[in-house]
Amino acid sequence: MLSTLLRRTMSGSKVKRVPIPRRGVDYRGKVVLAPMVRSGELPSRLLALHHGADLVWGPETIDRAMIGTARRFNKDTKVLEWYRVQSHGQKEPPPDAKESIIYRVHPEKESGKLIFQMGTADPERAVQAARLVAADVAGIDVNAGCPKPFSTSGGMGAALLRTPEKLCAILEALVQNITPEFEIGISVKIRILETAAETEALVRRLCATGITALTVHCRTTPMRPRERAIRDQLRMVADVCREHGVACLMNGDVEGKDQGLRLAEEFGADGAMIATAAETNPSCFRGEAQGGILPWQAVVEQYLQLCMDVDNRFGNTKYLLAQMVPGKDKASHKSVTQGRSYADICGGLGLNHLLQQAKGTDARRGLGAAQENAKSRRNASALAAGGQTGHLPEQPRKPLSDRKVGARPEATVDPTSLAAVS
Repeated sequence: MLSTLLRRTMSGSKVKRVPIPRRGVDYRGKVVLAPMVRSGELPSRLLALHHGADLVWGPETIDRAMIGTARRFNKDTKVLEWYRVQSHGQKEPPPDAKESIIYRVHPEKESGKLIFQMGTADPERAVQAARLVAADVAGIDVNAGCPKPFSTSGGMGAALLRTPEKLCAILEALVQNITPEFEIGISVKIRILETAAETEALVRRLCATGITALTVHCRTTPMRPRERAIRDQLRMVADVCREHGVACLMNGDVEGKDQGLRLAEEFGADGAMIATAAETNPSCFRGEAQGGILPWQAVVEQYLQLCMDVDNRFGNTKYLLAQMVPGKDKASHKSVTQGRSYADICGGLGLNHLLQQAKGTDARRGLGAAQENAKSRRNASALAAGGQTGHLPEQPRKPLSDRKVGARPEATVDPTSLAAVS
């Protein structure tokens, strides 16, 4: 199937193709991991690549969040980190200021395979943010498809579909400034519009900006994942992209690598993107020739190992595990949802061979026993200062008669004051 798709997209001297920049990627013949908030963090991407994803998109990262960050290499995890120190409006952050890690890249394992997706509504900010990460990724993708309020309320995401002039200006700014300097391609991810004519007009404008790829999510903005994808505009979108030499990826209800390639072949697209299925089980990138999807137990073990290797934030790890461990396995799912540390979860899932590493990770992140010890120290300090803690000895309670239980309390509020709030 892959060779058939590649022959169709690459054969013939008359097929127009936008040149691929030196450090960029060709999206044709690829099945890739979709950009997903929380579900597209580093361990998820590494696991998708391990199981056969050709490319991976990071989660949408807002331009304002990237601007002002510093870049460093973490020698312990072998990961690049873009971070900022919380200053709370002060010119100089206090000595005990906390750090916020905004984006992470594994330069060895993600080299040439990671696409940075940006949330933006301004060409200048888009270029400024892209320039910070462009040297370490294989492409920059503009999100013009997210329907969630946190994105659209700022004029980003799917809101850009209603302002095509702004969207085109953003793409042109990135093509003119980022591609020549960093030699990577620019792409965009959209949703279909209400009519095929509207979608076609938009796609033609986007393809004329100089992008190398376009992903079409086969749902309209109001549609949600539980609603079936609409593919009746897909062939038209793919044909317009091919006319301009732009690669076209399809997104929406793709559940596995082989299915993605079959659907791309059927509708004339160049490749496919997997979202929800990869969130539940990243081994969906294994084709039938590689043995197909693995049992969730094996994938969860691999995921936990990767999370600890790169010191992933525990809240994110727990969130993804809750998607990966089926609810029908009540004991396992409960051990995840009620776990307060990596050691809790590894023990609850019977992964005793990971316990030593889990305890080390917990100690670094202040989880589990370390968290309880810190809480005890805070309580001791509060007591020494004459304060109270949540663990004071229980005081003897007065008899019910002394507490007037059952007695009708006297009114203590002036009835005339109720008119103001009625």
